[in-house]
Amino acid sequence: MQKGKESKPHIGIFGRRNNGKSSLINLLAGQDVAIVSDYAGTTTDPVKKSFEITGFGPVILIDTAGIDDEGELGEKRIEKTLHAINQIDLAILVLSANQWDSYEKMLVDKFKKTDTPFIIVHNKNDIEPASEALKNQLKDLNHKGFLDISCKIKKYPEELIALIKKAIPESSYRTPTLLGDLISYGDIVLLITPIDVEAPAGRLILPQVQAIRDVLDNDAVAVVLKEREVDAFLRKTHVKPALAVTDSQIFVKADASIPRDIPLTSFSILLARFKGDFDNYLKGTPKISELKDGDRILLLESCNHHVSCDDIGRVKIPRWISNFTGKQLEYDVVAGLDQLPRDIKDYSLVIQCGGCMITRKQIINRLRPAVEAGIPVTNYGMAIAYVQGIYNRAVAPFIGYKESKSDYL
Repeated sequence: MQKGKESKPHIGIFGRRNNGKSSLINLLAGQDVAIVSDYAGTTTDPVKKSFEITGFGPVILIDTAGIDDEGELGEKRIEKTLHAINQIDLAILVLSANQWDSYEKMLVDKFKKTDTPFIIVHNKNDIEPASEALKNQLKDLNHKGFLDISCKIKKYPEELIALIKKAIPESSYRTPTLLGDLISYGDIVLLITPIDVEAPAGRLILPQVQAIRDVLDNDAVAVVLKEREVDAFLRKTHVKPALAVTDSQIFVKADASIPRDIPLTSFSILLARFKGDFDNYLKGTPKISELKDGDRILLLESCNHHVSCDDIGRVKIPRWISNFTGKQLEYDVVAGLDQLPRDIKDYSLVIQCGGCMITRKQIINRLRPAVEAGIPVTNYGMAIAYVQGIYNRAVAPFIGYKESKSDYL
């Protein structure tokens, strides 16, 4: 059985202005971490707060603006509030004064569309308790629990903690390992990590660190070396690794250095299976060959970083794809979890980075509009392997691909 790896689940707090969303966060935190005011609309943009919920564990709570905000700025805040649903693993819908109307129904529709479990909290019951009529309205919503409380009364929210523990998907905080089903006790895993202009000074990039830790968690041996040392290491030690993992940018060099009887993949492809939409990546990657002149490609970088002159997403991948297809293509790059500059239907291909800084739920929801629109999706590492002619070998460890050596050439 694969071991689990902990991560912080994202919990979003939603509802109308002045329903007590920020008060609920303070109640959960056991301290004043969110600004509370009697003035409606104190929270203007989604705000992330990371802390430990006693009795549950570390979480990231997202405090959002009221779904009933008004005016031109209010519409933009509502748009950001709805966009935040794509980033969460569990939603808490906060009501008060027995209000249940189009605002709440819109939120519930969004939760269901993104497969986001949700619980409902009726706040301020010291002023007006939840009515039987409201409770009856909520019965058929397929929510994960209902609670009638007052955040003003500083009583530790044991019932709310219990609801969160029951409702939140285990996959949001305990996920399969990167390598657990590919290696066994005592196996040697070769991790090829180039040190180039994009490598952070004095340290490794996060996917490389995650892979090292995962190898150790699975009681195997990690051998970390640069691409220039691979040939000498294999020749001098006569070690036959159970698996070799390379940075996608040097796939060609790694493919030439690693014998064919040793499985080879990349850090980005490990992440693609670990937290991406791997099945749709497998379907979408070969569509690169079908691109036509004038097609537009969307590259999704799910973090913000310093852009170098040879940036992987903004420079190298567009160059490699354009050279491979021989077509005149257009490219858009979106960093972080920002909204798209165009309608998703304007794109012929979407390429998602490994996503080391975000959750699986965020990646799946990020790609959902493209998948639903029938637009091919792929991953940085898988796209690079495809245009460099080693795609079959790179995905073979995960799909049991069996072909002769000539099929990789």
